Amino acid sequence: AARLVTGVKRDIALLARLHDVGDSDITVLDISLDRNRQALQKLLARGNRIFYADHHFSGAIPASKNLDAHIDPVPQTCTSLIVDALLAGRWRPWAVVGAFGDNLDEVARQTAAGLGLDDEAVEKLRETGVLLNYNGYGAALEDLFFPPDDLYRQVHRFTDPLDFHDRSPAVPVLREGYRDDMARARRFGPCREFAHGRIFQLPPESWARRVAGVFSNILARERPDMAHGLIIANSDGSLRVSVRAPLNNRTGADTLCRNFPSGGGRAAAAGINHLPAGQAEAFQLAFAEQFKPSD
Repeated sequence: AARLVTGVKRDIALLARLHDVGDSDITVLDISLDRNRQALQKLLARGNRIFYADHHFSGAIPASKNLDAHIDPVPQTCTSLIVDALLAGRWRPWAVVGAFGDNLDEVARQTAAGLGLDDEAVEKLRETGVLLNYNGYGAALEDLFFPPDDLYRQVHRFTDPLDFHDRSPAVPVLREGYRDDMARARRFGPCREFAHGRIFQLPPESWARRVAGVFSNILARERPDMAHGLIIANSDGSLRVSVRAPLNNRTGADTLCRNFPSGGGRAAAAGINHLPAGQAEAFQLAFAEQFKPSD
């Protein structure tokens, strides 16, 4: 029987949960190979056959006949588009949803261009992507409107994302939550501004943790020439950080975040799970330096 393993957005060390699995087929999607390296190597040693598609920083990819890796960290793609290419566009509307969810609006619209959809349908795909992405953010499952495995099963009932958008009871719940959370986030201005970047801080509340990713994406879209950082305190006093590189130059976010413990991500969007509060100033200065334009 198939087994689904998932979690909140930054709970990405998922392969460690499969420590007892052997001689099985495993599909791994949208989680960093680098953060799962040790568990991946153990699973390969246990005779598992692993398909791996992702767009985050991977480091060296293990050489194994049992590993079918499709990893591309370029800023203008995402896991949905990587899989779409492998499937020759068989489920392309869902790939468009995924691209919109990853804030790749221009790429998403280009991908949708050959589907014969009107503007209203494309807007539904965009909203679906944004809302599915929105539901992934939180420090724990309690922050989310739907546990990711539950939402996956709701999505899985539909072959067409337009049907999901129009018929799933999850969509109006997420739409209302998104609007409420975004309205709260809009009350906060930047706490630190640099020539080419802005940093925001939101309070340590569930709504803020939920909206962190989509709020960061919107800030990046409103000022495509600037980098953006978003900080929320964790319950243990450390800081949860989201970083978006400028949309006009989608590089550097992962490089910045990997310089700090628990940091990672991709070139355009990255984060730090537990930044020690004492390193907040060092992070902000590193942020300013990372996104300073080269001469």
